[in-house]
Amino acid sequence: MEDNNPPPTKPRVVCCIGDIHGYITKLQNLWSNLESGINPSDFETALIIFLGDYCDRGPETSKVLDFLISLPSKYPKQSHVFLCGNHDFAFGAFLGVLPNPPDGSEFCETWKEYEMNEEREGWYKGESFENMHLQGRRWAGNHTVKFNAVKGIDYKGSIYDAAPTFESYAVPHGSADLMKAVPDEHKKFLANLVWIHEEDDVTIKTEEGIKRCKLIAVHAGLEKNKPVELQIKTLKAKDTRIPKVSALSGRKDVWEIPQELTKPPTIIVSGHHATLHIEGLRLVIDQGGGFEDRPVAAIVLPSLEIVITSYSSGWKRRMFCESGYP
Repeated sequence: MEDNNPPPTKPRVVCCIGDIHGYITKLQNLWSNLESGINPSDFETALIIFLGDYCDRGPETSKVLDFLISLPSKYPKQSHVFLCGNHDFAFGAFLGVLPNPPDGSEFCETWKEYEMNEEREGWYKGESFENMHLQGRRWAGNHTVKFNAVKGIDYKGSIYDAAPTFESYAVPHGSADLMKAVPDEHKKFLANLVWIHEEDDVTIKTEEGIKRCKLIAVHAGLEKNKPVELQIKTLKAKDTRIPKVSALSGRKDVWEIPQELTKPPTIIVSGHHATLHIEGLRLVIDQGGGFEDRPVAAIVLPSLEIVITSYSSGWKRRMFCESGYP
């Protein structure tokens, strides 16, 4: 008797890559480890989701953007998603590539709620500041407090540690010359970054076997106590009226999965938090890649394998570790 049931479709490989922060060697090493560690046919057709924060802190933001921009032509069968991180948002705000507020308001309206911080954070006051989004002014400013007590290191120029990004384009920190120095293809890349990405059918390995889920990728996470549909609508619209976008820059308020996403089950994957945290379907993939001696991390679905590369004084390592589903 002929079997009319088609064979089960092999789950597509999904790679989610955490914060890079201007470290091109870490990124190159991580990519090599993914390419060598995943079955070639699976890697060739993988969905690659970059979780944001490509710039600042590390010395080679310009080269990182060149690498990312080159991927679709080098790997044409892959799908690539480039999420916007809070650092990328601020970089884009300074360059003037953010979409205009949808209600026709001016970017300077975003300053009002936080003006008490302007002097301490040393907001940018140079060319084109008059109608620049709050985060652009903060990004290119000169922080009056030089030591970051939370991180235990000095600020690199601004509260965003943006000085290395300026330097990667051979421009002094805080100079309006950066607006001309950044190539058009980099500006286009920043302008096209998405604030959220959804996938309806992603597979993940559990103790009960392969589980099919929806996936939402967003740099920091979704707010637990706000309607998810409204949050997603706002993020897809890139609503730049908002002075600080919690889904890109929040901490405790975006850590957990909103209750309404537990049925049907939804994976939420983010970077941003400088930690590696896997709890159920909440995946936080950022091992502090913005620190010189800490790795850039990735997670591979459905296996939940973690790939980590670290770079310090020319040293690199590759590590796969199985992360069990609780």
